[in-house]
Amino acid sequence: MSQDQLPDEFLKLTKIAIRAMLWLNGFAHIVIGLALAASVVMFTWLFFKDVQEAAYAHNLVHGFLHALGTLMLLWSISALISAEIRYLNGSKLVVETFIEVVLVLFLRKLIVMPVQDATPTVEEISMWVGGAFMMGLLYVLIRWSQKQPQ
Repeated sequence: MSQDQLPDEFLKLTKIAIRAMLWLNGFAHIVIGLALAASVVMFTWLFFKDVQEAAYAHNLVHGFLHALGTLMLLWSISALISAEIRYLNGSKLVVETFIEVVLVLFLRKLIVMPVQDATPTVEEISMWVGGAFMMGLLYVLIRWSQKQPQ
């Protein structure tokens, strides 16, 4: 139903509803931003705990890969925080941010795979490598299409 089809009596109620939804959306994005900020603190703490455990276990390679996986989660959170800051400053959310986050998570999985408790199968490795390749290709295609004259 378009705006023209609404009776005039609903105009004031519609404006109030839109203002309430805009307010709630703004509030939701502030909550999202604060939650992302809290996750930065938690992932940073987790990174240092991973490093500490690696040093105590005298298994620096295993610990380093695990800690690197935690840093990649922190990188994802940082990308989301940057997107949220741009949104709160009035810019639109861009799809590249979310593709970047997914790509980083694919790469994280590939990095921590060697230190998992269970040995990954060839099919599992192929799935993660293929997914990372597809996400990388999608990212390159989107960036390339944005540079093309409209």
